[in-house]
Amino acid sequence: MRLKVSKSKNAASLYVIKSTYINGVHSSKIVEKLGTYDELKIKLGGQDPYQWAEEYIAELNKQEKANIRKIMVPYSPNKLIPKGEQRSFNGGYLFLQKIYYQLKLNNICSKISEKHKFSFDLNDILSRLLYARILFPASKLATHKLSRHFLEQPVFDVQHIYRALEVIAKESDFIQSEVYNNSRSIQKRNAGVLFYDCTNYFFEIEQESGLKQYGYSKEHRPNPIVQMGLFIDSDGIPLAFDIHTGNTNEQVTLRPLEQKILKDFGLSRIVVCTDAGLASNDNRKFNDKEDRAFITTQSVKKLKKHLREWALSPDGWRLPGKKKTYDIGNLDETETEGFDNIYYKQRWINEDGLEQKLIVTYSIKYRDYQRKIRNSQIERAKKLISTNPTKLKKANQNDYKRFVKKMSVTKDGEVAGKDIYSLDTTIIAGEEVFDGFYAVCTNLEDDASAIISVNRKRWEIEECFRIMKSEFKARPVYLSRDDRIKAHFTTCFLALLIYRFLEKKLEDKFTCSEIIQGLVDMNFFELKGEGYTPSYTRTDFTDSLHDAFGFRTDYEITTYSQMKKIFKLTQKR
Repeated sequence: MRLKVSKSKNAASLYVIKSTYINGVHSSKIVEKLGTYDELKIKLGGQDPYQWAEEYIAELNKQEKANIRKIMVPYSPNKLIPKGEQRSFNGGYLFLQKIYYQLKLNNICSKISEKHKFSFDLNDILSRLLYARILFPASKLATHKLSRHFLEQPVFDVQHIYRALEVIAKESDFIQSEVYNNSRSIQKRNAGVLFYDCTNYFFEIEQESGLKQYGYSKEHRPNPIVQMGLFIDSDGIPLAFDIHTGNTNEQVTLRPLEQKILKDFGLSRIVVCTDAGLASNDNRKFNDKEDRAFITTQSVKKLKKHLREWALSPDGWRLPGKKKTYDIGNLDETETEGFDNIYYKQRWINEDGLEQKLIVTYSIKYRDYQRKIRNSQIERAKKLISTNPTKLKKANQNDYKRFVKKMSVTKDGEVAGKDIYSLDTTIIAGEEVFDGFYAVCTNLEDDASAIISVNRKRWEIEECFRIMKSEFKARPVYLSRDDRIKAHFTTCFLALLIYRFLEKKLEDKFTCSEIIQGLVDMNFFELKGEGYTPSYTRTDFTDSLHDAFGFRTDYEITTYSQMKKIFKLTQKR
């Protein structure tokens, strides 16, 4: 800041002005009007106004250097804001940026750029694709516009995004292996136990081509889909993924991806956990050699008769840490402890030349949960029968319509005048037999309670898919080219990785919606020539965020120089 004297015919006015440099443009602004020379001379009792002003400004500069100067910004109710001038910016991405650079994704981009020799800034594009996917999920075309919401403006053009997608697709495997190795400097990766699952994503089209093929849609959509296979570690942090055509049997997707991570990630001693849909005998045998093992859910209903009878038998059940056995047909359900207990039995079996341990659990709590769900479905089935049964169509195994049966003949075997609909009590009774039972198979010799504990964490991979589909809006997919589709899911995968590390930084104290909405709300209003003032509400979440990352953005104003220091801090390797 410095003194400026504006002289007119009748007076000399003294001002405090400050030089600014905004978006590459040098300018100056009036910080404070001190008054006219004559006014100040009277006010100061004869002291030289120029000398006083210089001393006053020196003190202001001293205060500014120490970040204690109070900032006054003049606004006029009669002055229009400049047309097209952006005044509000999001700063929530800064916390994502910190993790992005800790994962050294900037270095990965440099290696890729050096290999392919292109001119655009891949790091700038990839980082914005990831921040926008978490905070403002939209099409790739919209991402360029949305990136202007961030404090740091993008330096790429729209066409560069699509060129970048082609490169990201080619280097997807390299990116995954590199980012895994880099992630170990942030947090120990618990890759001894891995969880694998598949889901699919639909397209807003009807024509099949390339990866986009008709197959079993888990969302029951009549659209072409692609399959995504995903590995996560035992902390719920993504490890690796792959994309397959929509008509691919998900059971064959596990081994190629597992082989890739064994080779590229340097892993060897692993336990792979899957659900029953991926538990083919070939997959189990693949992980029954060398230092690998498997834990997979097992349908009690699909067990061979003698094993199913053993599993459902009420006697011979145990509790972890207890020597006695229990008869689950004679449990005291009035005791709270009994309600929360998980009983188990186990035995080794030989199925299709594979030795594995079958562990079956029983829980009153789980039984009641299953019955509650079924009773709700039965009520919906009753309503359908009484209102409009003609809408009845073929139902899948989880659809409430499976409880409705149609009869076209009378009890005497005669052709009925109209279709008769009723509850299928046989199906209901058949399902009730399995209430409360749950089973897993494994080749591990570990204690049953340890196996059960590991398998319980499978919910985390389901949550990963939910986050990508709901919060990140990974579907529907609007891209058409296969390479761009793969690049899209690469960015979704990386965004999920960053988000999971953010959760861990916050010690899992906040829900997904609280975290994302909290970051979205972290907006700043720019005070021209001075800096940024928060326009968000300070909360427990924002306090935890600042404490976890070691910098603060919640002061009344953050000057340009302070914000530059934050930019530098979040980009620290």
